[in-house]
Amino acid sequence: MFIDEAKIRVKAGDGGNGCMAFRREKFVPRGGPSGGDGGRGGDVIMESTERHNTLIHFRYNPEYKAQRGEHGMGSNCTGQDGRSVVLQAPVGTALYDLETGELIHDFREPDERIVIAKGGRGGRGNQHFATPTHQAPREHELGSGGEERSYRLELKLLADIGLVGFPNAGKSTLISRISAAKPKIADYPFTTLEPNLGVVTVGEEPEQESFVVADVPGLIEGAHLGSGLGTQFLRHIERTRLLAHLVDVSDASGRPDPIEDFRVIKNELETFGNGVGDHPLARKPMIVVAAKIDIANPEKLKKLAAYARRRKLEFHAISAVTGQGIDELKWAFAAHLRNAVAS
Repeated sequence: MFIDEAKIRVKAGDGGNGCMAFRREKFVPRGGPSGGDGGRGGDVIMESTERHNTLIHFRYNPEYKAQRGEHGMGSNCTGQDGRSVVLQAPVGTALYDLETGELIHDFREPDERIVIAKGGRGGRGNQHFATPTHQAPREHELGSGGEERSYRLELKLLADIGLVGFPNAGKSTLISRISAAKPKIADYPFTTLEPNLGVVTVGEEPEQESFVVADVPGLIEGAHLGSGLGTQFLRHIERTRLLAHLVDVSDASGRPDPIEDFRVIKNELETFGNGVGDHPLARKPMIVVAAKIDIANPEKLKKLAAYARRRKLEFHAISAVTGQGIDELKWAFAAHLRNAVAS
């Protein structure tokens, strides 16, 4: 099951209490204070890892608590520090404060580690309160409480290229053709119910290049208002460097105007976020891909190609079934990514 959002509550360990004690040794009838300090409470730590690819382990186990520090003891013995808890999140996870919505950290690389709840400080034993005029102090400190926080985790997949378009536009067929990914494919809308990633390679060794393509569930008009599957999966293409917008130019979709199809999806991309044109998706480079040209309506194909030229958008026509145009599209992807790195 693909889970890309979860809420957790974490509690760091409390600090141990300081001890009140006095030396009791033979021939030392009035030993001084010897109360040790309390141990520090354990932290709650989050680190990024490539071992996980969903947040399902947080969905079903949302509460975590670190160990408290041990109390101080006599003979100036400090209590043992509490054990910290380390939570592992997939690379690509964004951590938000649940109450304020503030982004705490974006885990973009493996093995990043931050403290998300700090353990309490151990209390001081009575040895710290001795003075020349107060040689038998009975004061000691309690340990401070560990932090308690609530967070929201949001997973955004790491991919170089994102495939967008209406449901049943051919995105899943394309990713299965150009990579080893095996998404569910059928001739009805919303076959894809979760994002799929595929690694694509072009060229031969030692000049071979590879990149990751993400196929997300299709959008429909009004997706930003919750229609269809809504825009809940668009976060997974926020990190991409290029979008490939697939438009079905056959008559199988039942939609007569490919340009209107393009505009509807473009509007949904722009509306996703904080207002039209304000979201990074609205500013990403885009390739227009006419899909299903093996059964294309020639007028639709011609109309879409002319529209792409007017908008100065790169245009490709493909059939993922027959393989027509697939190699050219893969090399175009690679060229765009090379240019993005160079710039």
